[in-house]
Amino acid sequence: MRNIPSPIDAIRAVFKGYLPRIFQARGWVMACLIMVPLIVVMLVQSFNRNFVSARTILELYHNAYGQIALPIIALLAAPACINEDLEHRTLPLMLVRPAPIWALPLGKGLLWFSWCSAWLVIAVALMPLIGMDMLTLPRRILALILILWAQLGFTSLLLLLFKRGTLWATLFLFIWDPLVRVFPPALQRITFTHYLESLAESRYTSNNTIDLLAQIQITTPLWLGVIILVAVGLLAWGMCGFKLMRTPIGLAGRETEG
Repeated sequence: MRNIPSPIDAIRAVFKGYLPRIFQARGWVMACLIMVPLIVVMLVQSFNRNFVSARTILELYHNAYGQIALPIIALLAAPACINEDLEHRTLPLMLVRPAPIWALPLGKGLLWFSWCSAWLVIAVALMPLIGMDMLTLPRRILALILILWAQLGFTSLLLLLFKRGTLWATLFLFIWDPLVRVFPPALQRITFTHYLESLAESRYTSNNTIDLLAQIQITTPLWLGVIILVAVGLLAWGMCGFKLMRTPIGLAGRETEG
């Protein structure tokens, strides 16, 4: 009887084994999604110094990254975390050697999370070149990384739970989340945008007094926001592992679609 490796060993093996895959097309597409908005702004600024203002920087950070780039990255990376292995029936190949199956989604998720986080750090670290305050960098980098962690785990879970998980994730990230402006405080806390703005201590929009649906925007303390986002990610990855353990491996059709 062979010894089953520990979860840490399984996660390390999956991370190392799939590492070359982040240098394929999917990985570079996500890197471009992160770097291109900043590069475009920097190129425009080189021709027109008056183009970039404080509001432009906030829109780049909150809109281009927080509400567009990060959700798209989550939707691109989540299928690669485990769902594609189920759909293509390649998951049994990962289980040739004994391993705790619940650790597999986390191992692959950490790989894509690490790759995208590295590019996010580079992008935000370069923003002072277009005028971002250096003192705001630590919180803004932390905010993006934690949002990515939570969104990636959340999207991966939806893909495993529902046959049309990508659709539900898209509706949540691109329809529900932006409605934070008109949500009452209790519902604002069920959006990623709220925590991004709370952790970064900035917003790129403000409610107009003529907007009858606008609600007072609340703020979650830094320590609480960090705990909630880390917990959301851990809970999502844990539920992914639990769902995978209860999913018939190697079957075709609806059984492999979560």
